[in-house]
Formats: sequence, structure tokens, C-alpha cells
Amino acid sequence: MSQRTPSHLRARQLQLSRGGRVLLTGIDLTVAPGAVLAVVGENGRGKTTLLEALAGTLEPDAGPVERHGATGVVRQELVTAGADGLRTVGDLLDALLARPLAALREHDAAADALADGTAEAARRYDDALGRVTALDAWDAPRRLEVALEEVGAVTDRDRELTALSVGQRYRVRQAGVIAARDEILLLDEPTNHLDARGLAHLTRALREHPGAVALVSHDRALLEDVATSVLDLDPTEDGRPLLVGGGLADWEQARRRARTAWEEAYRAQQEEQRRLQEGADAARSLLSTGWRPDKGTGKHQRQSRAPGTVRALNDRLARLEEHRLDVPPPPPRLSLPDSGTCAGTPLLRADGVRVDRADVCRVYVSRDDADFAGADRTPDPSAPPRLPETTLRLEGGDRLLVVGSNGAGKTTLLRVLAGDLAPDAGAVRVLGRARLALLAQEDERQEPRRGSPGERRRRALSRLFSERPDVLLLDEPTNHLGISGVDDLLEALERTPSAVVVASHDRTVLRRLAHWPRLDLGEAARCADGRAGVDTL
Repeated sequence: MSQRTPSHLRARQLQLSRGGRVLLTGIDLTVAPGAVLAVVGENGRGKTTLLEALAGTLEPDAGPVERHGATGVVRQELVTAGADGLRTVGDLLDALLARPLAALREHDAAADALADGTAEAARRYDDALGRVTALDAWDAPRRLEVALEEVGAVTDRDRELTALSVGQRYRVRQAGVIAARDEILLLDEPTNHLDARGLAHLTRALREHPGAVALVSHDRALLEDVATSVLDLDPTEDGRPLLVGGGLADWEQARRRARTAWEEAYRAQQEEQRRLQEGADAARSLLSTGWRPDKGTGKHQRQSRAPGTVRALNDRLARLEEHRLDVPPPPPRLSLPDSGTCAGTPLLRADGVRVDRADVCRVYVSRDDADFAGADRTPDPSAPPRLPETTLRLEGGDRLLVVGSNGAGKTTLLRVLAGDLAPDAGAVRVLGRARLALLAQEDERQEPRRGSPGERRRRALSRLFSERPDVLLLDEPTNHLGISGVDDLLEALERTPSAVVVASHDRTVLRRLAHWPRLDLGEAARCADGRAGVDTL
């Protein structure tokens, strides 16, 4: 275990706005060395905006942010390859490890200067040695090599970034940030694009990180493993974020208590409002119907009673206005409209489909995919297939969970089933005019990006669901979704009469859908005949 560093992160009475709308106000937080703050909340609540403010790339409307130590950032969205002047994998890694590499160079120069025998040279060397030691810079190259291997990143330093997919670039960047070991880490959905091995490495790195960590993630398994406190940005009764010391279980318990108290207070207030409204309506009715006191009442008393009724009405209206409890509506839940798919109806069959790695490059280039514009077009006869030979049948109501490490062929299989990619062997047949819908792992369409990645993900899912497909093909569907959004999605997938195929590394998904039939493409690739088959679901 590394020694704790004096670094820390602090914010006081932070207020943040976007587009003229106040997103967050009154945020107080301190993240000490060795602590991991989990930031949770529904899409659009300001999680990414908060991390930008903590990183110093966004100026808060109010409140100071103090960062004591260098800051490493893994953003949810990746800048277009080459846009920042970095051309190759090596360029990106050198930029990410700039501090430890610079410290090593200075140490070497200071060591050479010791030959002068001066006090200044000795002081310079002592300073350089202290910096190298504090950064653990000697071990940085080894940490980088391990991180690249564990997260499944490209290790060829001469590889052009434009030749890499979004997921590949994410993994290279994340490996560099982990290896750099800056004192403060700010991570926005770092589990996206990681397989089981990469997730395990990320978990270990966060547990062992000696500095302060603020983490936005929907991955319950990761938060359960590493969080030491939780900041919940979802609405609360007093309008302030809920900060809970302790792990995810402590937060979930505190959130339930707070929500129950809030709902009970709201119901009591609504009942009081109803009672006051009825009283005001009754007083108003007496005035509007020309109320008169009982027969035999004196004229003076009748005249004095009318102003009293008016005063009573005004008093009730004032009390009605005072007794208001504004509760923001809960975020809209993801739901699947009924597709009308009949259970057991044959919908789709794939017979012995296989995709070769070289042909995948050719298809991507022919589709003018910017991410693969520089892909190697030279076939490699020794390379394993991009998708091992696979056979499966899908009927109405079927479920299938597709698993395997990065590169096993999960995305390729979904594209083949959707008709978006022609297989090199075998065939796919859509039966009975079944409607198919594919959700890509990332939406890279060059269009104006409105809202956060999570909001765009929700819109993409809503658009997909509105097509009422008979077959849903979902590639890492929980990417960018908040915890509640993941819950909504998984509940909707359990209920729909459509056939559903989900490819995912998300440990929450794997745990919640453990009862689904499973197709392990990684295991299929290791089999003697290289075949994967799911005949009966």
C-alpha cells in the first residue's frame, strides 16, 4: 500500500449553472487522501458539471474550489482523435505521464550536475530526488505497462489514434491516468468500455490510490468496493445535495429514510392544504351567494358579520398560500411500450455466422467511419476471427446475455444480427417481418450534442423503444445512465414481450440478469472448433 499524500480536494458553498439554469447550490465537500467520494444522481443533475468545476475547467458561479496536488481527469466524453494535437498512442501516453517523466529527466540532469561538487547542485539533486520519490516516478513505466495490459488497451505506441475505436482510445487514456498516479483523481463513468479484467484493475487502482478521488459512476459493484462517502445530487426536501459518510449501503439507507420523511411531510402538507382550501371555498361561497344571518338577527349584527366573513376568507387564503411544499417531480422513468410481439413467435435466426478481423476493417472504411479511417486494411491470415462461428435462434419473449472480453466479438455479433454488417460466413434471416432495433455502444453521429451523455443516452433509448421493435439488440445499454436509470431499464427489459439481446460488461447487469441464457463469445473463441451456439433460449 502506498503512503498517503498531503493532497486533498475541498469545495465550499459551491453554486453551478448551465445555460442560465442553476444546477447545484450549497455544495460543501472535502475529499482527504485515501478517500473516494462517489457522486451519484439522475442524468442531468449536474454530476459531470460538478467534476468539471472540481477539475478547474469550469468556473463556479459561487464558492471556492481548493485542489492541493496535481489532478488527473478521466472524462466521460473523449475529444475527437487528433483534435488536441496528439497523433499516436505514444503521444497520448507521454502527455498523460508528463509529470513523472519530467521528474525522471530532472533527476538524471541533477545527478549529472553533482559532478560540479557545489552546494547548489546538491540542493538541486535533493529536490529532484524528493519529487521522483513523491511521484513514485521510477515505477511509472511499469505501472503503465501493467495498466495497458489489464484494461485491454492498445500497446503499440506508433499506432495512429484515428485508427482506434472510441473504446480503444478510452482504455489507452484511462491506463495513462492510472499509471500517472496524480494526487487527485476525478473520474467520470470510468467503467465504460472496460471488461471484467479491466474493471478489476480499476477497482484495485482506486483502493490503492494514495491521494483523493472523486468518482461519478452508475456501477454499483465499483461503488460498493471503493466508495468511502457518497454525494447524492438528486432533489431533496431542503434543496441541498445529500452527503453521506460511509459506503453505498449507508447512502441507500440514508436516502430511503430521507425520501420517506419527505413523502410523509408532503402528504401531511397536502392534507392541510386540502382542509384550508375547503375552508376558503366555503367562505367564498357564502360571499358569492349573498349570505344572510338567521332570521331575527339584528341589522347591525348582519352588517358586522359580512366584513368578518371577508376577513376569514382572506385569512384562509393567506394560510393556504403559506402552507406550500414544493416537491420536484421525480425524473421520468424509462419504459417500454408494448411491442405486441407474441410469445414463441420465430423472429430471427443466425446460422454459423463468422466475421474475420480484416473484413471488419474493410467494412468500417467503406462506411466512412471516421474512427476507423486509418485502420489497417492488410489481411492477417493468422489473426483470430472478429466473431467466432455463432448460431442462435430468437423467438418472442426470448432473452440472451452476450458476454466476453473486449475484442471477443460482442458488438460485431449485434451488428451482424441487425443487418448492419455482412458476415464472412453463415447467414442471418429475419422471420415474419420482425422489427429489429439496435442500440450502439456509443452514439458518434456528427450532430449538435444537446445535454449530458446520460440525457442523450436516455433519448436514444426512448427513440429506440418508440419503434416498438420485436427484437431489441442492446450494446452496453447502461453506459452513461445513473443508478435509477439502470434500475428502470433492467425492469423494463424483464417485462417486455420483445426478444432482447444484451451485450454488457456492467457487473450490475450481469448480476441482475444472471438468470438469462448466456452466450460467452470469449469462451467460444477458446473452444477447439471456435464455435458458439444458442439453439434454445
